[in-house]
Amino acid sequence: MNSLYRQSFIGLLVLFLVMASLIVLGAGTFRYWQAWSFLTIYFAAASAMTVYLIRNDPALAARRMSGGPWAEREPAQKIIMSLASAGFIGLIVVPAIDHRFAWSDLPLYAVVMGNGLILLGWLGIFFVFRENSFSSATIEVSADQRVVSTGPYAWVRHPMYAAGLVMLFGIPVALGSGWGVLVVVAMLPALVWRLMNEENFLARNLPGYRAYRDRVRYRLVPLIW
Repeated sequence: MNSLYRQSFIGLLVLFLVMASLIVLGAGTFRYWQAWSFLTIYFAAASAMTVYLIRNDPALAARRMSGGPWAEREPAQKIIMSLASAGFIGLIVVPAIDHRFAWSDLPLYAVVMGNGLILLGWLGIFFVFRENSFSSATIEVSADQRVVSTGPYAWVRHPMYAAGLVMLFGIPVALGSGWGVLVVVAMLPALVWRLMNEENFLARNLPGYRAYRDRVRYRLVPLIW
């Protein structure tokens, strides 16, 4: 478990340094209070989630460490995750450039709301992890995996994506950027592509998923889609 703590927090530290570097390079300054408040809130929540998982579900914590385009098995998912990774970089860099050139200047209450969306997204992810120990960072089916239909899965078939989408919309707003929201909009086709591809994979490989898909009508947003 000590090894898992070490690996997890080294990963978080590397991610923090990469994100902070992208922000500073894009903004051209360290004087960007929205960025530092965002990074503090984002990584405080990520650290709390990491500690919770290692203490309560170390197998899931270890499974979540393997992600990204290189970890996917299907060619389509490698492409999708490459697009998503590029989109996430844009989600950090565009608001930073926006700050440098003052294209948009969101008020304090909007920045607070953006950070609130980030925390709401993390809360949704927490409920997903608490309910589903099979929530891998890649699209796969383990030998002992079963269909989870309780908790948030009783409302939508992909609550992890729903929570992540809330967080994605919160990030550029927390960084004080209106233009950054357009990056999230540009990422939506990749998100939908991954979601649909994952559904087809699970329908083929996870017993009981077809019945669950028929029973829970909505994929991402209750009463809408």
